[in-house]
Formats: sequence, C-alpha cells, structure tokens
Amino acid sequence: MEDWDPEDVRFWEGKGKRIARRNLALSVASEHIGFSVWSMWSVLVLFMSPRIGLPFTPGEKFLLVVVPTLVGAVLRLPYSHAVTRFGGRNWTVFATAVLLVPACGAAYFTQRPGTPLWVFLLIGALGGVGGGNFASSMTNITAFFPQRHQGWALGLNAGGGNLGVAVVQLLGLLVIATAGDTHPSYVAAFYLPLIVLVSLLAALRMDNLAPVVRGEEGARRGALREALGVAHTWWISLLYIGTFGSFIGYGFAFGLVLQTQFGSTPLQAASYTFLGPLLGSTARPFGGRLADRWGGARVTAWTFAGMAAGTTGLLLASRHGSFALFVAGFTVLFVLTGIGNGSTYKMIPAVFAERAGREVTGGADATPAFARARRLSGAVIGIAGAVGALGGVAVNLAFRAAYGSGGGSGAPAFLAFLGFYALCVAVTWVVYLRPARARRQPEPRAARRGVTRV
Repeated sequence: MEDWDPEDVRFWEGKGKRIARRNLALSVASEHIGFSVWSMWSVLVLFMSPRIGLPFTPGEKFLLVVVPTLVGAVLRLPYSHAVTRFGGRNWTVFATAVLLVPACGAAYFTQRPGTPLWVFLLIGALGGVGGGNFASSMTNITAFFPQRHQGWALGLNAGGGNLGVAVVQLLGLLVIATAGDTHPSYVAAFYLPLIVLVSLLAALRMDNLAPVVRGEEGARRGALREALGVAHTWWISLLYIGTFGSFIGYGFAFGLVLQTQFGSTPLQAASYTFLGPLLGSTARPFGGRLADRWGGARVTAWTFAGMAAGTTGLLLASRHGSFALFVAGFTVLFVLTGIGNGSTYKMIPAVFAERAGREVTGGADATPAFARARRLSGAVIGIAGAVGALGGVAVNLAFRAAYGSGGGSGAPAFLAFLGFYALCVAVTWVVYLRPARARRQPEPRAARRGVTRV
C-alpha cells in the first residue's frame, strides 16, 4: 500500500481501521503458530522416557527447552528488521511456512527410539525460528495502528501469539489423555496443515506497507544504531526480561519442574502446565489497556511488586512441599507476567512519543520529530523482544542448575528471581516514576483525551 497514515483520523475511520484489523488477525494467527512450534519442546520432553526409547535425564530435558528459547531470542532482532526489508506480508508468509521444517522433524524423530540427544537439540534449534515471529509481527503491526491504539493492538497481537504456548500444552494434555504418553509425534503432526493454511491466507490477505519497505520512515539501520545508543532502550529491555523472560521461561519449564520437584506423571504435569500460559496470554491485552489508561510505568511497577510476592509464595510452597500452593503461585505469576508484557511494550511508543513532544515544545518541527519517534519505537520493539526472550534462557538455566540430575530444590532459582523482580521495581521507580518525573506527567484527564503517558 502506497499511502498509509493511521494518525490521520479521517483516513483511519474511513478505511485504515478495517485494513489494519485484517492484517492484525492474520498476524496473530502466524505468531500463534510460531509460539506453538517454539514452545513445543516444553510438551515433547514430558513424553521422553525409557518407555519410548528416549531415556533422557532431567538435566538433558532442561537443555532441550533451553536451546529453542535461545535461538528464538537471537533471531528476534533480524526478524524485526526483515519486515522493513521484505514487507510485512512477504515476511509473514516465509516466517510461517518455514515452521514446516522443525514440525516435520519433531513428528518424525520423536517416534524413533534410540534417537540421540544431538538430533533433538538440532530440531529444537530449528524450532527456535518460531520465537522470531513475535518480533517481526510486532514491528509490522506497530506500523498499521495509530499511537493512541497501539497499547491495545500490540497487546492483542502479542497475547494471541502467546496463547500458542498454552494451546500446544493443552494439545499435549489431550494426546496423553486419549492416546497415552507414548505418542509425542501426534503433537507435532497436528500443526502441519495449520502452517500451510496460515501461510496461504497471509499470502492472499495481508498487505505490505510501501512507506515502511521504502524506508520513508527513516533509514532502517540508522534507526537501529540510534536506538542502541538510547538509555531507554536498555531500561525497557531489562524490564522485559522480567516480564516476557519470566513468561516464556516458566512456560517452557513448568511441566518439568512439576515432574522433578513433585514426581508428577506426564498426565499430571500436562494437566496443569497449560493453565498458567493460557491466563498469562489472555492477560496481556488487559495489560496494554491498563497502560493506555494509567501509564505503562505505573502498571509495570505494580506488576513486578506482585511477581515478587508470588515468588515468595513459591518459596513457601517449596519449603512445605505444598503442591496446591506451588501451582497457585505459578498461576499468579503467569497472569502478572502477561499484564507486565502488555504494559512494558506500551511504554516503548509512549516513551519516544513523549521525547518527541518535548522536542516540539522546544521549537522543533512536529512531523519529523514524531516520525523519528515511530522509527525508534519499531527498532526498540525488536531489541527489547530479543533481550527479553533471553530471560527465558536464564530462567531455564537457573532451574537446570537448581534441580541438576533430578534432586535438589528450586529454592535457589526462586531466590534469584525474587531479587531480579525487586531490581525491576527499583528501576521502574527511579527511571520512570520518581516524584520529580511524576510532577512533569500530564494529568489523567488530559491523558484520556489522548495525551501520551509513559
């Protein structure tokens, strides 16, 4: 599409809203499948046992969920850049279709007893490409929606994608409950026709935005370099490690933690693992909505305070061996990570729009100032998404170190998480909510009229 200006109210209400929502729906579908393939190994490891000729230790299973997490994190930065180079529709088609490779590999090799660990590590690494879909999808959708609706749009897009974690785990529960815990290939095979269908729909119904592809919003590499030199990029990335890193790390590890700490069977573990990611994913759009109303920084700070309290509950549950309290604590954490994901991502466009507003107040031309803000927001979305996903790697490595070969307790890992959440509360307060800064923020009534709030 040659002309695209979502900030123009007449254009937006006339045809822009309809086009943006169509692209959002297909973007959610693609990202959802990407998350499902990316997190599939959190389910497949529950099946792996001597009964099917795959006798891996708990440490090896944690390694199998670390590898796709790491690859997905690393790919997020180039994936976010790919949208501006190839176009949102074109890249969505490719990023969805390529998921056939790891899905086929998982479906084939999980039914072959005696397959060595390195083969599964390779397939898991290929499955990591699904994690990159998040960054390209979010960068693409940011360009379709006006800044005043980005909290809702980004929250819905990310929440629908995050649901892929819960859905693949629910699928694992269904397979175990109906076919038993010796058929992991059924989980992977389920996604093959869905990948083909969504790839075709994306090719037929999505749009490329010419201003984004041509770079009329600024030099792409220049935006990335500039964003890397802005302190807010790294503060927000740190916060996103705490929210999304926790969500994806817990989502990948929860079933294994239940098996290792409480000796749960595959059916018992699968019966609980889907609930947390499901609630966390559905909470993400609400986090964006809350941030639209109250400001992303305020919502994020309260979210981290709640996550610290939830982690304290996990420590108590571990000490007393309470399975019910443990599951309840994890469920609360999942919900809070979803809210924090939405509020933290809302902070990105708000922070840079506020900077542009200060430049305009100082006499700068409004049009290039806000165009630069949108350009930097897109770059920071990619950077924060990549850095945040690395938090999932850290979570799983912490669990692997705590549980080792099957013994031990998760308490050391939970203490580390508790300390990090406390750090995030402090950073949010000092950088975005300290009293001197709060006095410079618009009043809530002005914010509801459309004034940007961080």
